[in-house]
Amino acid sequence: MANHFSALKRARQTERRTARNRANVSRLRTVLRDFRESCAKGDKAAAEQTFRRTVSALDKAIQKGVLHENTAGRYKSRLSARLKALK
Repeated sequence: MANHFSALKRARQTERRTARNRANVSRLRTVLRDFRESCAKGDKAAAEQTFRRTVSALDKAIQKGVLHENTAGRYKSRLSARLKALK
């Protein structure tokens, strides 16, 4: 356990930051799973609506530093290909 004041403060900051990052990652994974499930059901309208929500979540993840921009782009590309395959 940390003893210095600055180390204790750092530990508190890290704890808060970790919780925030974990929540952001969890939110992103949930949205991605929702999209994959709607594609699996084969409902085009629901899949398109979920796709828009997923793309928005990916863009938000870039802003929050959860994903790299290129990684999010790759996700979007693959998800849009899945959506196209439904049509």
